[in-house]
Amino acid sequence: MKKVYATTNAPAAIGPYSQAVQAGDLVFVSGQLPIDPATGEFAGADIESQARQSLNNIKAILESEGLSMENVVKTTVLLQNIGDFGAMNEVYATFFAGQCPARAAFEVAALPKGALVEIEAVAYCK
Repeated sequence: MKKVYATTNAPAAIGPYSQAVQAGDLVFVSGQLPIDPATGEFAGADIESQARQSLNNIKAILESEGLSMENVVKTTVLLQNIGDFGAMNEVYATFFAGQCPARAAFEVAALPKGALVEIEAVAYCK
């Protein structure tokens, strides 16, 4: 059985997908663009602002169902420019203290809406 997560505290899906789906003890959070749900616009033009907003969106989705960033076990970070890895990593570190989740990071040719970053997550919910 699956459960779909939806909150207005994160941007609505811009296509045929859910913000997150729980299957058993795992929650799969769709890739989050750096869209501010209050404005529908990117949180800023720099990688730090965009990474922070993408992570805030993940946090809001998890918190809507009583979870936190501590539940995250795996993330995937997609970067328009791998040269932004260091700056993204500094922001990322502020969201995960102690035991950090597993992670992969990739440079991609392009991201939706011209974003600099998109981040997806898998969380454990037991």
